[in-house]
Amino acid sequence: MINKKINIFIACDVKKISSAKKIIKNTNTKDLNIGYKFGLEFLNSKNGRLFISKVKNKIIFLDLKLNDIPNTCVSTIKAIKDLKVNYLTIHISSGIEALKKSKKVSGKIKLVGVTTLTSLNDNALKEIGYKRNVRTLVEHQAKLAAKAKLDAIVCSPHELKLVRKLFKGEIITPGIRLNSELNDQKRVMSPKRAVAMGCDWLVIGRSITRGNIKKNTQNLINHLFK
Repeated sequence: MINKKINIFIACDVKKISSAKKIIKNTNTKDLNIGYKFGLEFLNSKNGRLFISKVKNKIIFLDLKLNDIPNTCVSTIKAIKDLKVNYLTIHISSGIEALKKSKKVSGKIKLVGVTTLTSLNDNALKEIGYKRNVRTLVEHQAKLAAKAKLDAIVCSPHELKLVRKLFKGEIITPGIRLNSELNDQKRVMSPKRAVAMGCDWLVIGRSITRGNIKKNTQNLINHLFK
């Protein structure tokens, strides 16, 4: 049984403001410390940016996964500072220079380094052209994140213990499933097991936001604390 308050980012992977409002309203609980993750889909939807700017008293994780030359990454961070988000993602594969310069201008925003996406496995990496397997690549990425002094890192729960040895900041784990459905993910794990392994934040989307959101949220609470 888990006895601590669990931190969870609910992935608001939607296009409509009404859908985001519904997710926030129906995941309200005192049993969990909940933040909300918004990605490119929502930010680029009609009035999505405006909605994020008006969200108050919530932990906001802006999952843009920046992956560009240093100047573009820096300029983007400056451009979204008015949103006053708490977390912002950048691909570690954008390079150490982009990471360091982005960290320098991020201010109060916690800069989060993304390792290898949970939708990829060893075979997928080989198809892309990588010679390293997932574990070896994530290990290298964690070292770069530490060198750039990033605030947090995103990794699959399967690499959590490895990353913890190399990176002292917050660890955020996507690929969390309450059931056996993989969808487009490859490296997944149950919430309870990921928490037991030492992650700081879980990221959960479809397991909560599809169907009855209140019921799904209660199922998650039951799963974690029973």
